[in-house]
Amino acid sequence: MAPQPVFQLRIRLEGIDPPVWRRILVPGGAKLSRLHDIFQAAMGWTSSHLHSFTIDGTLYGMQVEDYPDEELDETEHTVFVALRGNLRRFVYEYDFGDSWTHEVVVEDVSWSPYVLKHGVCLDGQGACPPEDVGGTGGYEEFLEALADPLHEEHDNYLVWVGFKFDPAVFNVAAANAALQRVR
Repeated sequence: MAPQPVFQLRIRLEGIDPPVWRRILVPGGAKLSRLHDIFQAAMGWTSSHLHSFTIDGTLYGMQVEDYPDEELDETEHTVFVALRGNLRRFVYEYDFGDSWTHEVVVEDVSWSPYVLKHGVCLDGQGACPPEDVGGTGGYEEFLEALADPLHEEHDNYLVWVGFKFDPAVFNVAAANAALQRVR
């Protein structure tokens, strides 16, 4: 079997403190639509919103109703083809309402005699913000409310997140379990 490309990517959620990032291995033969699923699993999102990739000035997306004319269909392009050349960074945006922008750095490309069947999370930091929290500003307010038992939204937010949320917690084993479910 011919060697297969494997990309080591570092995906970082922009505008968040404490930082939220993941270092993952992804198969180069995966379509960009699958890369979205891999990012969702590794970060902890639920894939309930629209998304796009901007790679070397080219927009790739879901091509849902009213998509931009210049947008290419993410189901037709592989990671290897989209990231060809010396490209070192690109942008992944998730949830156009909350506008979660992720900087993705290509840290390494290697070749394996084996096909990588799913993404692998090597490392990371920070909990992913809850879905629909309102972007970076809403997340800051959410964290303030959780930290202050007297805040008027404290109890509502606590119930909303199931009575537990620690922005510093990241579990690599849980991320890898989620990644194994991505096919």
